Amino acid sequence: MDTTRPLVGLPADTMEKEGLPFHILGDKYAVAVSDVAQCHPLLIPSLGDAGALEDLVGGLDGLVITGSPANVHPSHFGHEPTEAHEPYDHPRDATTLPLIKLAIERAIPLFCICRGHQELNVVLGGTVATEIQDLEGRDDHRGHLTDVTQRYLPAHAIEITEGGVLHDILGTTRTMVNTVHRQAIDRLAEGLTVEAVAADGTIEAVSIDAAKDFALSVQWHPEYKAAENADSVKLFEAFGAAARARHARRRGATAVAPMRAAGA
Repeated sequence: MDTTRPLVGLPADTMEKEGLPFHILGDKYAVAVSDVAQCHPLLIPSLGDAGALEDLVGGLDGLVITGSPANVHPSHFGHEPTEAHEPYDHPRDATTLPLIKLAIERAIPLFCICRGHQELNVVLGGTVATEIQDLEGRDDHRGHLTDVTQRYLPAHAIEITEGGVLHDILGTTRTMVNTVHRQAIDRLAEGLTVEAVAADGTIEAVSIDAAKDFALSVQWHPEYKAAENADSVKLFEAFGAAARARHARRRGATAVAPMRAAGA
């Protein structure tokens, strides 16, 4: 392994096949982290507390919380579960929610995408709206559900907050994004700042107010063929730069520690 590259964790979804549990990660996330962010992607099994998460994050230089077919269980944001909230992935909830908390506490570069965008809001005390296409005044953000070649094409514009974190990265106040979701942030958590919205008011990006490093969350999927999209390249390069800076700090601390011990 090339130890000069930062190590970026990507928590897995879980699924069952032929009665056996599996931990899975979409290839597009791993490729975006490896090829565009120029970091080593590390799949984190969704084992919850059994995963010794506190020990794990100490060795990470960044964390990407991915999208998923499953949704955050509504019990995590004070709502009663209904069919509209399904499907669920309880092992993922038990892993990603504490991981996000740890990343914020330890100032680990954090990039949340789609479900991860909603998870960040839930972790900080916000709520999630389900089946937003059925809400008055809201658009259908589910995208093309059957044709993969069409699913991730740019679908609608977003307005980006001038002078914000996302504006600084992309250098524009308006761009086009894809859309593949039926849930969205409802009540925004305290400590988050809106970075972009869609025309119907859907919150498309947020940042963490007190973040000491890269901490950005988006509702769309910048990881899909990231190297071919100028905005995606900027996002993953900015995340990669933050991960490299943390990696350099960690390597420096590791190199200095034995010298101090020898002189003690």
